[in-house]
Amino acid sequence: MSRHQGSNERRGKKMSGRGGSYKSQANLARGNAPIKKVSAPNKESEERNGIRLNKYIANSGICSRREADDYIAIGLVTVNGKIINQMGYKVQPGDEVRYDGAVVNPEKPTYVLLNKPKGFATTTSNAKDRTVMDLVANATNAKIKPIGRLGRNSTGLLLFTNDDDITRKFTQSKHGVPRLFQVELDKNLKFEDFKKIQDGFKIDGKLISVEEISYIESLPKNQIGLKIKNTGNSIIRTIFENFNYDIIKIDCVSIAHLTKKDLTRGHWRFLTQQEVNTLKML
Repeated sequence: MSRHQGSNERRGKKMSGRGGSYKSQANLARGNAPIKKVSAPNKESEERNGIRLNKYIANSGICSRREADDYIAIGLVTVNGKIINQMGYKVQPGDEVRYDGAVVNPEKPTYVLLNKPKGFATTTSNAKDRTVMDLVANATNAKIKPIGRLGRNSTGLLLFTNDDDITRKFTQSKHGVPRLFQVELDKNLKFEDFKKIQDGFKIDGKLISVEEISYIESLPKNQIGLKIKNTGNSIIRTIFENFNYDIIKIDCVSIAHLTKKDLTRGHWRFLTQQEVNTLKML
């Protein structure tokens, strides 16, 4: 046996596994023909044929696929209310998956902060002309939605997410999340009206209250700072129209600890992990 032949045999042994060498398996299957590469299933294929349960859970950011297998094995995962222990089980579109009782979102939680310009409606509907969804269309493939509303002619910060827990914190919590607005009125706000808004007042028997109201330093008295925990800006119009003021401009300048710093009008950015953690602790 030649030195060259011995070298080839040694290489063949190194490549051997339980089923023989890679080269010998290929020759048995196809002779000397090249082996075709099999491409991974794309997103459309997964939506059609289902996605493996462990991958579905891992995609949500809860854990790795290996850890998901462990959770499945010990019965912590249900699909449509039924405990699934079967490895390789495929989740179909419309299935509800829960881990330890909580609904699993198949997408990784995503948080996008937009500095909204005028002229864009806060809606996810395609029926509208120009919407805020157009402005964040290239941010992510995740199914994010805006939390709360800013009127078409209102400007400022708007938060988008697919995280249901954060959305509930803004919209359903008794405490809510504070947002600070700069409001421009058609005339100076009288101090007596300022005090009534500050102290709280009733409209049709319903108490209307704000977190804070202030005149903005070095600006005319028609420039007002208003902090509220309501997610819409219709309440702002309700407040001032009750005292016979017309609103010229509304701008959301902060959401909790999030500000417009380094965020140009019409642009967006992702929240940092620290910002997300702070939101969750509110």
